[in-house]
Amino acid sequence: ARYSVDADWVVPHFEKMLYDNALLLRVYAHWWAATGDRLAERVVRESAEFLLRELRTPEGGFAAALDADSEGREGAYYAWSPADLVEAVGETDGTWAADLLGVTAAGTFEHGTSTLQLRADPDDADRWSDVRARLLAARDRRPRPARDDKVVAAWNGLAIAAFADAGAIFGEPAWVDAAAAAADLLVAIHLTPDARLLRTSLGGQAGSSPAVLADYGDVAEGLLALHQATGSLEWLDLSAVLLDVAVAQFADGAGGYFDTASDAPDLFLRPRDLGDDAEPAGWSALAAACLTYSALTGDGRYRAVAERALAVAAPLARRAPRAAGWALATATALAAGPIEVGLVLPRSTTLALQGVSGRTADDWVTVARRATSPGLVLAFGRESTDDAGGEPRGERDAPLLAGRVARDGRPTAYVCRGLVCQEPTTDLVAFARLVGARAPGVEE
Repeated sequence: ARYSVDADWVVPHFEKMLYDNALLLRVYAHWWAATGDRLAERVVRESAEFLLRELRTPEGGFAAALDADSEGREGAYYAWSPADLVEAVGETDGTWAADLLGVTAAGTFEHGTSTLQLRADPDDADRWSDVRARLLAARDRRPRPARDDKVVAAWNGLAIAAFADAGAIFGEPAWVDAAAAAADLLVAIHLTPDARLLRTSLGGQAGSSPAVLADYGDVAEGLLALHQATGSLEWLDLSAVLLDVAVAQFADGAGGYFDTASDAPDLFLRPRDLGDDAEPAGWSALAAACLTYSALTGDGRYRAVAERALAVAAPLARRAPRAAGWALATATALAAGPIEVGLVLPRSTTLALQGVSGRTADDWVTVARRATSPGLVLAFGRESTDDAGGEPRGERDAPLLAGRVARDGRPTAYVCRGLVCQEPTTDLVAFARLVGARAPGVEE
């Protein structure tokens, strides 16, 4: 839900926005990667389930929002009375669920109904899973809130990044497939022949509104995450196209950026939103994507874009840090390097979508994806040549893998900053220390 309307976090504003859920999915996935926390995993899995069930469009993108109202009342779809629970799952389970979920006779919301609050993990997980499924089935028989089926480029970019990261971290190929399907839709419907983005589409038909800066930055961010999840260079190349258009069309000439392109319809004032709010500001989304692209490719021009943009906005971060969350995350990544990881696997390794087959190689990819160093980027794949002195394999390498070999026929990690690398390591535990990751075998 968008936010809570009370200090105790009991009653939400019931509208459901794509950008909120995409951002939450991604951050909880990284929390789990860092800690193995069970709550983080539950939030990730249930958030991914919600997005795929409620917001995915027939064309493969993600719809903008679900309304707060149904049956003419806000929250009617989501609120329950004790009698509603009993009717849905029976007397015994209904009473148990009311106690578990804070549903009271007086009600915590309106008209004697309550919102559902799962404040602690239930003692009987199997029972909760069964009751939850039956409650969901009962709720699905209620009149549903209307859905805003617009596909918004920026918000879908955030969703692509979330599903790509979460799918890679959790080893869920279907989530990465969902990210790729949304990216395919943006390319097919939102991208014009001259590499300009359109902001919205509906039912597979593009709207007429040109994209704003946030669309370019967030979509590029999603494509870069998808590249790192799949190894496909198509997404890396396309992100550069979008970043180049954004830099050329939105720059103000002094290191900052406007929200509208230079050839957009004239307004009395050309808009510029400096603050990160419920979603990243356009300029901070662009800075973050440029920094990631630079780390993945070694192209310092994009790093310079990020540095100039952050310098212009630094006073905002000092005055109002709550309005600079994405910007400060990008600045933290910049200060950390960010670390660049090239994971080179022996030529004999068989690559798969989510990683590589074979326990040893899987462990290396797992460690890389659990890294906690801010902004860390990853490229993984087989070495460029056959055994020492062999012929090149004829495939184009990701920049972080070019010319690098797997030492002694073992997975080898190249950990670098600014393409200046430490001694390559074939020691998995040492690699985990270098990137601040949980090593395989740690209880989750």
